[in-house]
Amino acid sequence: MNPLATIGSAFMVFLGALGSLAMFAGNAVSHCVRPPLYPRLIGRQLLEIGYYSLPVVGLTTLFSGMVLALQSYTGFARFSAESAVATVVVLSMTRELAPVLAGLMVAGRVGAAMAAEIGTMRVTEQIDALTTLSTNPFKYLIAPRLIAGTVSLPILVLIGDIIGVFGGYVVGVYKLDFNAGTYIQSTVQYLEQVDVVSGLVKAGVFGFIVALMGCYHGFHSRGGAQGVGAATTNAVVTASIMILIANYAITEMFFSS
Repeated sequence: MNPLATIGSAFMVFLGALGSLAMFAGNAVSHCVRPPLYPRLIGRQLLEIGYYSLPVVGLTTLFSGMVLALQSYTGFARFSAESAVATVVVLSMTRELAPVLAGLMVAGRVGAAMAAEIGTMRVTEQIDALTTLSTNPFKYLIAPRLIAGTVSLPILVLIGDIIGVFGGYVVGVYKLDFNAGTYIQSTVQYLEQVDVVSGLVKAGVFGFIVALMGCYHGFHSRGGAQGVGAATTNAVVTASIMILIANYAITEMFFSS
């Protein structure tokens, strides 16, 4: 019975953590939609999450689009279907690659920073000081980050879509000798509104996940510097896993038929 007891104990711990996360998320979302809000803090987080992440997301999507064009051409050349390269690049970037890569990059950059910052505030009792000064930590720390993450990541992904498609265009026209007009026509012809919208919806959900995981693990960190380090690692890992799970769920919702 010992293996069963171990499995049951681990499952109960998992359910407890899931319930704690759900309560934390519900409390945080309720503070996002109720006044008062802190516009200056939201603007600062928009700058931190969105603007400062733009170089990382731009470089990632640019080279992903370029590699995708090269690999697609190599595969399609075996079936004399080289003309489909432009379509594959634009659909892959808008539907999958740009949202997922941007979400993972922002999780590594911003999620870790959120967990470290809030975790440091927790272990140095600054969050307790906020409560003593009648300032709600959820209003002051959590809500601005959730709002900024949910708003800024779709903007990053939209820019990443453009940069990634441009990367595929550069490789297709200047390396693979496609006609520029034909390449652009193929890109526009097969791109539908649902392709872009699904990617932006994914981006909004991913931004919320990144901010939620960073804030949650930082807010519940314990044990000094070692606890802050563990919270930072857990924030990045859990955000990355949840992004991949949510990616499948949203794809199933949009394209299951």
